[in-house]
Amino acid sequence: MLGAEIATRTPRLVRAGLVPYAEAWERQRALHAAVVSGEEPGTVLLLEHPPVFTAGKRTAWYDRPTDGTPVVEVDRGGRITWHGPGQLVAYPVVPLAQPVDVVAHVRRLEEVVMRTCADLGLATKRVEGRSGVWVELDGGRDRKVAAVGCRVARGVTMHGFALNCDCDLSWYDRIVPCGIDDADVTSLSAELGRDVTVAEVLPLVEQHLREQLQPLDG
Repeated sequence: MLGAEIATRTPRLVRAGLVPYAEAWERQRALHAAVVSGEEPGTVLLLEHPPVFTAGKRTAWYDRPTDGTPVVEVDRGGRITWHGPGQLVAYPVVPLAQPVDVVAHVRRLEEVVMRTCADLGLATKRVEGRSGVWVELDGGRDRKVAAVGCRVARGVTMHGFALNCDCDLSWYDRIVPCGIDDADVTSLSAELGRDVTVAEVLPLVEQHLREQLQPLDG
C-alpha cells in the first residue's frame, strides 16, 4: 500500500538524456516497484531515445514496418509508435488517487502537452476517440504532434507521452502510427516553421507537469 506521505508529494522530475529504450524500460520497472513500496516518491523520467519502434497491446499486424525493422513489444495501451532523437519522452511513474481513474490521468498528460504547445504559439486539440494531442484541422488531415499511452499497475502509472520537437518524421513512413491511417504525424518544428529543440521544450513541459501532477492525492 502506498504511504500517505509518498502519495501526496509533488513528483520529482529527472532529466535522463539519451537513453536506449530497453534501458529506460528496466529503469521504469525498477522505479515502479520502488514507488509502489513507498521507497521512492513519484518520479517523471524525461528523456530521448535512439530510434526504436514500440508496439502496444492493440497493435495489428498491418501496423508494423514491412522492411523487417525490429519492434519492441510493450505492455502499454495503444498500438505502434516510434521514438527517437528530437522527440521529448516523459514517463511519469506516479501514484494515482483512489479510486484510480486512468482516463483522467491520460487527460492530464494531454493537458501538459497542449499547454506546452500553446506556450510556443501552436494551437492543439483532442480528437474524440483518439488519444494524443493534435494540431487544429485547417482543411486537410488531422496531424498528431504527441502520442500518449500509459499503464497503471497497483495504483502507480508507467509509460506516458512522446512530443515531437525536431525529430525526423520520415521514420513514421514505415508504420501506421498508432494504427491511424487517415491522419498524419507532425512536429513542433514542422508546424511552427522553425527549429524547436528538446532543450527549448523541456522546461515548459516540466512546468506543466508540476501543475498537472500535483497534488497526487487528488
